[in-house]
Amino acid sequence: MDITNTANLIWGLDPKLFSIIVVSIAYVIIFTEKVNRAVVALLGAGVMVVSGLLSQKQALAGIDFNTLALLIGMMIIVAITEKSGLFQFVAVWGAKKVKASPRGLLAVLAAVTAVFSGFLDNVTTVLLIVPVTFQITEKLKVNPYPYLVLEIFASNIGGTATLIGDPPNILIGSALDLGFMDFVYRLTPVAVTTMIVLILAFDFFWKKQLVTTKKNQEAVLKMNEFECIADKGLLIKSLSVLALVIISFIFAKQIYLDNGTIALTGAALLLLLYTFREQGSEREDKIEQIFHMVDWITIFFFIGLFIIVYGLEVTGVLAILGQKFIEFTDGSIDKMVYWILWSSAILSSAIDNIPFVATMIPMLKSMEEAVGGREVMMPVWWSLSLGACFGGNGTLVGASANVVVAGMAMRHGLHIHFMKFLLWSIPVMLTSVAIANIFLYFEF
Repeated sequence: MDITNTANLIWGLDPKLFSIIVVSIAYVIIFTEKVNRAVVALLGAGVMVVSGLLSQKQALAGIDFNTLALLIGMMIIVAITEKSGLFQFVAVWGAKKVKASPRGLLAVLAAVTAVFSGFLDNVTTVLLIVPVTFQITEKLKVNPYPYLVLEIFASNIGGTATLIGDPPNILIGSALDLGFMDFVYRLTPVAVTTMIVLILAFDFFWKKQLVTTKKNQEAVLKMNEFECIADKGLLIKSLSVLALVIISFIFAKQIYLDNGTIALTGAALLLLLYTFREQGSEREDKIEQIFHMVDWITIFFFIGLFIIVYGLEVTGVLAILGQKFIEFTDGSIDKMVYWILWSSAILSSAIDNIPFVATMIPMLKSMEEAVGGREVMMPVWWSLSLGACFGGNGTLVGASANVVVAGMAMRHGLHIHFMKFLLWSIPVMLTSVAIANIFLYFEF
């Protein structure tokens, strides 16, 4: 049955208007955080189907299973690897390499956070790094505030560098069938440059306060990084599988595999190695424990989000918006790049960048033919990624990692005030987006 007729029959509304209403209400509720976002997205998806706007077959077609597989696979791999103690080992090892210098530690922890965020979920990264940060800064007797704030920024910037570093990149990569190295070539230089600038800036502004005594430094140097390794055998297994997965990502196009397939296969292999010698209920308990560590709220949020956005797509709303945007920018790719970059950054500072990017993807896709095809549009796609990811640094609520660090700091008696954070976050966001703007200008 035609979806237009069905929607009119049940609701007496134009399908375009109805889809806009459903998505608008869902997004407003999601942004207010009054109801769990997965519940809101799934209810919105249910309304799309029950109303007849989408058939069940269409709803399933709208779900990007490659994105879901990539997310679930990497969450499982990270959950198992975390148990080995690898991440804490690297942080302590790095602190000792700079001889426990407070200024050197600032650079090391920021760099470690950024690198890990390129391969792990940002929230997972800060959950692992922040406790080590407090442990080391307490021994050095220095203020942990600049370290934590810079780690917030590093997590969002580092996540921008790769396909798997941040959900917006996963969405864009899956929608455009981009490979791991596509993101590394285009975005890693921007992320690295931005991190260098931020580390130098923080060192300049905080260097007078980042001082300690030789005695305090000795206390850090006495820390044994190898004590952080909880399971050496698991560490070897995790690193081996992670390396295999990353190599497969790099050569995904040559071996004709989607990133989601690679991630899930790697996760299954690591689960096997993790529980190989276990028997009966103990093996099942370990498997169940790992599956509990998967962020199912995010997974089901994505499922609902894909369906409600697909409702906008099939009714033609996003195609209309795309055409209006082409007219607004006079069909100029340069104008599109800068508008998308800066508007994405500003909006992502205030709202969740995942639904924003999920909505923008089909809209931008609808514009490609009119402006000359996918190749011509690629600068716009990269600007969407950079704007959405860097924008997360704009406010304390701009990204989940920001909120998590603030909560962990509060439990240690350190209050990261929203307004005080803006004194750092707004300049950092504007600087990082300006650097991205320069890269896009010279590259395209």
